[in-house]
Amino acid sequence: MENVHLALEEEDLYSGYNDFNPTFDSEELENDAGFQQAVRTSHGRRPPMTAKFPGTAIGVRPLATSFGSRIPMASSMGRPMTGAVQDGAARPMTAVRAAGYTSSMTRGSNFDPLGQSKGPAPPLESKNEDTPEEKIKILEKKVNDLIKESCMAQSKGAVQLALEKAKEAGKKERALVRQREQTGNAEHINFDLSYSVLLNLANQFENNEMYPEALNTYQVIVKNKIFSNAGRLKVNMANIYFKQKNYPKAIKFYRMALDQISNAHKEMRIKIMQNIGVVFVRMGQYSDAITSFEHIMSESPNINTGLNLTLCYYAIGDRERMKTAFQKLISVPLGIDEEDKYIPSNDDANSNMVVEAIKNDKLHQMERNLKIQAEKYIMTAAKLIAPAIETSFATGFDWCVDMVKSSQYVELANDLEINKAITYLRQKDFNQAVETLKTFEKKDSRVKSAAATNLAFIYFLEKDYDQAERYADVSMNADRYNPAALINKGNTVFVKQDYEKAAEFFKEALRNDSSCTEALYNLGLTYKKLNRLEEALDCFLKLHAILRNSAQVMYQLAKLYDLLEDPQQAIEWLMQVISVTPTDPQALAKLGELHDGEGDKSQAFQYYYESFRYYPCNIDVIEWLGAYYIETQFCEKAIQYFERATLIQPSQVKWQLMVASCYRRSGNYQKALETYKEIHRKFPENVECLRFLVRLCTDMGLKEVQEYANKLKKVEKMKEIREQRVKSGREGSARGRREGREGREGSAGSADDVKPVSQPESKQFSPLLDSGRDSGHSSNSTKGERLSARMKSLPGSNEPYEASSPKELDASYVDPLGPQVERPKTGAKKRVEDDDFADEELGDDLLPE
Repeated sequence: MENVHLALEEEDLYSGYNDFNPTFDSEELENDAGFQQAVRTSHGRRPPMTAKFPGTAIGVRPLATSFGSRIPMASSMGRPMTGAVQDGAARPMTAVRAAGYTSSMTRGSNFDPLGQSKGPAPPLESKNEDTPEEKIKILEKKVNDLIKESCMAQSKGAVQLALEKAKEAGKKERALVRQREQTGNAEHINFDLSYSVLLNLANQFENNEMYPEALNTYQVIVKNKIFSNAGRLKVNMANIYFKQKNYPKAIKFYRMALDQISNAHKEMRIKIMQNIGVVFVRMGQYSDAITSFEHIMSESPNINTGLNLTLCYYAIGDRERMKTAFQKLISVPLGIDEEDKYIPSNDDANSNMVVEAIKNDKLHQMERNLKIQAEKYIMTAAKLIAPAIETSFATGFDWCVDMVKSSQYVELANDLEINKAITYLRQKDFNQAVETLKTFEKKDSRVKSAAATNLAFIYFLEKDYDQAERYADVSMNADRYNPAALINKGNTVFVKQDYEKAAEFFKEALRNDSSCTEALYNLGLTYKKLNRLEEALDCFLKLHAILRNSAQVMYQLAKLYDLLEDPQQAIEWLMQVISVTPTDPQALAKLGELHDGEGDKSQAFQYYYESFRYYPCNIDVIEWLGAYYIETQFCEKAIQYFERATLIQPSQVKWQLMVASCYRRSGNYQKALETYKEIHRKFPENVECLRFLVRLCTDMGLKEVQEYANKLKKVEKMKEIREQRVKSGREGSARGRREGREGREGSAGSADDVKPVSQPESKQFSPLLDSGRDSGHSSNSTKGERLSARMKSLPGSNEPYEASSPKELDASYVDPLGPQVERPKTGAKKRVEDDDFADEELGDDLLPE
């Protein structure tokens, strides 16, 4: 009831506010003697104190220290201590020991809460690799590492090493499966690892062209139902059958792969259908190929398929569908950005920095390559179908040009026009080609330069050097950095024998395009004309570093070393020439000449004989071989060579005389007599032939001796008369010149004096003629003189009919082939026509890049 309050009784809201526990009275601590004594003495025993308020200290407890027993101690404020006994009941103790302290600590022990005095911690237990689980993990890691090594080796081109690694990975993977089965963990087999091992092994078999092994490995993967999406690998199997030219099976597997790939993978399905179309083309089934290509062009058009479709329609000869396919080809979207985005603007510096960064990055390079490929395919298709879609190829080209002009490839229209001119050139219709190229004179600079370059080239081949120079100037003015234009200009200057200026043009072409081999070759020829042989040698050595297997370059090096009087180097370079072109008769003949100059007759005979075998019409080679057999006393073998020389030069009497001489040397006098009679019938005024006839008839006792003797006298008399006439004519002309000179001296200063007629200048070859293949000390004429001198000085036999007179070979030797040609190259495609200069043939690379 005392806790019951009546409603009418007023409650004291502030009652008990000042009540507090005297233990917490901090204001009276200064007057508490026990507290003050405890503060002053921090060590030792504290005396027992009595609480200020009696009755609060129920009891005392011993004070525990580390040095003695517990002493009862009361709280300084009379506060009941922890664990004190109240009313005979023991209160449980809490927090009786702080961290790092123990009740059993003895005097002299150190404070070591972390237990560091016990020494270092024991080492970690090593992993036990003998357990089956650890062995399996290690083996799996080895298999993965081998797969990586195999792939890396294949990427570097070491396909054999890649195959070995793949086989080793397969062995370890099988060992891993067996180990899992032995430990009872067959359900934990890593099927992804097995798939990777088999797929890599099949790929490496395919890369090493071990197609049966690759197909067997693919079959293992495809037939295993555990491997998901393994049906796609039938594409790889179809590719192998395609390489083996087993086209029906290739189509079968392509279609099986197509059936197992869902429509969600549209790009993959398009590629497989494209492969099917290509296989049908190889099989000649163009209608089936057209079906596949048409489907692709309707679903996902691309450049490759567009070209293939055009080719198929061309193969079946469908003109209208060729036009349709070409229109589809030029309308394929490339999906690349415009080139304008790569042009920096002058205002925004940040944008310019971005443009500089992306102007030549991988993406832009890919876009450029894609555009170049598309232009190449369109040009190929246009050149192919132009002659087929209309009655004439000119009309077909015009249609293609109109279609290209209305498409995104407007720039290709001019290139098609130039190709039209080149087609005229291939058809030998030069007038139409020139007219077509002249239409570009008012076009933009790039096309104008290309057309003018081709015109200069055509006129240069026609030896119209004035027109060639004119169009070379036009192409240079349109594009000064066009190396082909500079080469044509240098060629026209070369023709005028201004070699220093020609060298400057060739050097400028090299500065614009350091890889221009035509300019470097022509510069070497120019230096050779200027007799700057060391500089010419340097040019051709640089060119040899670029064109390692060029027979022209190596021959020029051999010729230069010959001019520099280094026959050993010349022989070495000629050996390289015949290693590239072993059937070149001129190179073999030059080798024979060099060995002959070195005194090695047997080696010279070998090369001369090989040259004769490949080209039996070279008079120099025939003459050397005949002289060699006469010198070695094998006159019978020399007869066949001089007979061939007679067939080549039937108007030269010396070859027939040599045949008769060989018969006499070999002792066949009857055959020699018949030969001399035949010679006399063809050349009745030949004194040497009559002399031998008289001697032979006299010694053989023939009746014709008097007849031939009378003829010999008549011929000799006529010869004397002619010589006297010539001599008297010379004396008369000399006397007339003396009289004229005296008359001029007597009438000096007269306005009617007649100027003496100057001697005609010796004929100068044009710069296109290099004064023969062996210019300088090794010219053809010099070689012919040496051979003739050798034949004249051959030792005679003891028989009475041998003529030792040098008049036996007094007929002059004229090369029927004329001077050998050495011309500078133009900026066009070359082919080797002789071993000194490559003539030009027209090709698609007439267009400057």
